[in-house]
Amino acid sequence: MSGRELIALGTSSQVPTRERSHNAYLVRWEGSGILFDPGEGAQRQMTLAGVPAGIVRAICISHFHGDHCLGLPGIVQRLSLESCRHPVHLFYPESGQEYMDALCRAAIYKSSVDMVLHPVALPPGETAEVWRTEDWSLRAGELDHSVPALGFRLEEPAGRRFLPEKLRAAGVSGPMVGELERQGSVRTPGGVVRLEEVSGPRPGSVFAFVMDTRPCGTALELARGADLLLMEATFLSVHRELADRYGHSTAADAARTARDAGARLLALGHFSQRYPDAREHLEEARGIFPGVTVLGDLDRVPIPRFGARAAAKSI
Repeated sequence: MSGRELIALGTSSQVPTRERSHNAYLVRWEGSGILFDPGEGAQRQMTLAGVPAGIVRAICISHFHGDHCLGLPGIVQRLSLESCRHPVHLFYPESGQEYMDALCRAAIYKSSVDMVLHPVALPPGETAEVWRTEDWSLRAGELDHSVPALGFRLEEPAGRRFLPEKLRAAGVSGPMVGELERQGSVRTPGGVVRLEEVSGPRPGSVFAFVMDTRPCGTALELARGADLLLMEATFLSVHRELADRYGHSTAADAARTARDAGARLLALGHFSQRYPDAREHLEEARGIFPGVTVLGDLDRVPIPRFGARAAAKSI
């Protein structure tokens, strides 16, 4: 299945509840999957979502608190069980190497997958590219939590898109359009037409993942111009003191981050079990940033393909 979307596999922090499974999120980017913070039960949630484990090409662990990584052993073993034939890349804080080793070897199984480990160590306040494919780049930055934690930014390379009115004015149509795209220029009865004359820049789609953190500059930088920002909203502002103490954000913090970063859409997750539902989170955030949604388990949110950054600047 093609397309780009966020699938909320689980949306509870710390412990699962009757309504919410442990924190876990999957970004489906065309035919590939990037799994973020697989908490306990993540592989079962993937089954309920109709997502085969074999699409996972990268796993990003923000930090090694249990609600962000206890599902990793099951995912790793499931990939081997399904004879995954491509390498799977794991990104995680370098300081948690002992936990990564333990999670990947938590039980007896026959490993048949090439798991490529990418321990990440970055100075506070800095972001850096940690991986690049033909389809996207992955950036990471250290957040402000009670333990070393990373945020991530998935970004499509910028490109160009044809402007229909300029194509018509230049007399370019049919197979000539394909030739122009491949060659960069095409000859018409009126002369040579160059690609840049009939096209405009197409910003790449951007997804930002900001989990356990106090509001900070790195979160803002990772979310800059994002088409979709997924950010934790563990607490409401009435519990501001708890958020500060444990290194978390409120719904209002997430909304301000989205607003100040010029994001297009905001999705809230990672809710404390103290809240029976997240309606107050939605109300609190919406007063600051209207383009917000509260995630429930197995919810899907499309990620726009292009044009989102231009739209975000007008907010």
